[in-house]
Amino acid sequence: MAGKLSQEELEEMKAAFESGSLLGAATKLQEELESLKNQSLDIAVTGESGSGKSSFVNAIRGLRDEDEGAAKTEVVESTKDPEAYSHPVLPNVTIWDLPGIGTPKFQPHTYLKQVNFSHYDFFIIIATERFTFLQTNLAQEIHKMRKRFYYVRSKVDSDLHAAQTRRPSTYDEDQILQEIRENCIKNLKKEGEASPRVFLICSWNWKKYDFPLLQETLANELDAHKRHAFILSLPNISAKILEKKKAELKKHVWKLALVSGAIAAIPVPGLSLACDVAILAVNMKLYLIAFGLDDNSLARLAKQVGKPVAELKSVIKTVPMADSISKEWVVSLLARSGCAAVMIAEDLLDFVPIIGPLLSGGVSFGTTYYMLKRFLNDASKDAQNVLAKVLS
Repeated sequence: MAGKLSQEELEEMKAAFESGSLLGAATKLQEELESLKNQSLDIAVTGESGSGKSSFVNAIRGLRDEDEGAAKTEVVESTKDPEAYSHPVLPNVTIWDLPGIGTPKFQPHTYLKQVNFSHYDFFIIIATERFTFLQTNLAQEIHKMRKRFYYVRSKVDSDLHAAQTRRPSTYDEDQILQEIRENCIKNLKKEGEASPRVFLICSWNWKKYDFPLLQETLANELDAHKRHAFILSLPNISAKILEKKKAELKKHVWKLALVSGAIAAIPVPGLSLACDVAILAVNMKLYLIAFGLDDNSLARLAKQVGKPVAELKSVIKTVPMADSISKEWVVSLLARSGCAAVMIAEDLLDFVPIIGPLLSGGVSFGTTYYMLKRFLNDASKDAQNVLAKVLS
């Protein structure tokens, strides 16, 4: 049932109340939710000129090189200064395309200072063919400053194609990938890396090789707030990513409901209903955008997979598009689901001394929790429907 609190949620709620009153707990949760909403994430992508940095910047944002807003990909190094590329739907997430290391203007010993090192949350160090002292020297400097970095070997599809052309009768993709990985690790150890991790990727195929593993690793190693922003920014290319987004959003439903309940406990007639509707509208829209159920995301996806937008929209059965969410729409949804009368009764309870506001708070909590949980489930199912249509 969509409205049932899990044991984990009950435990978290208990912990929130240990420090004080309902209002105190709700205030603390509201501050946490605002911090989560405004959390920035800055990812730096660096490497030698021609290593595929710009294509990776596009891939991690869910864009193809030819999409509107994509970073320009050039045969020769074109990035002279750090260039910021915002995520297409999450403006707080920014991917930075840094100038190629090792060019006359950007030498290893001055590089980090030149690119404003302290601004970034972690670094992706990209190479093609092999890693050299340029990358390992940069990694050592990053390590000294206590920031994370990840070695990425790009363009492995080109290596596989070349190998298949040279030896078609003995071609073994897994073996060749293992050879590439071992060679990268060997070179990195030669340059002083004790136990390097290397992710093999193709920026044009986000579901193959180590691209999913890289995404998983980044999500696991970020702190809670940064992880939330990163997970919501992932392109909706697999059922696993959609489930991960759903789980991340679900963590915060009870917090929103508790804030709603605390506001309802304030004996001001009309305040609770207005706030509940606002909370529902803002977060329902957020859910749809996270799942790519908005006009811009669907248009971009339709172009990428070569299908009409109408065909993708045809499988969205339960929820509206994000652009349709408004306070008026939420009120009509509440009416259709039978919650509107309950919430009006909730406002009337504010006129009942002492006990009224407490009952009102409980009604508001339950209604907000139920509506958000159900809507999140519905949005997730429709996103899965769109994914199935894309893959068909």
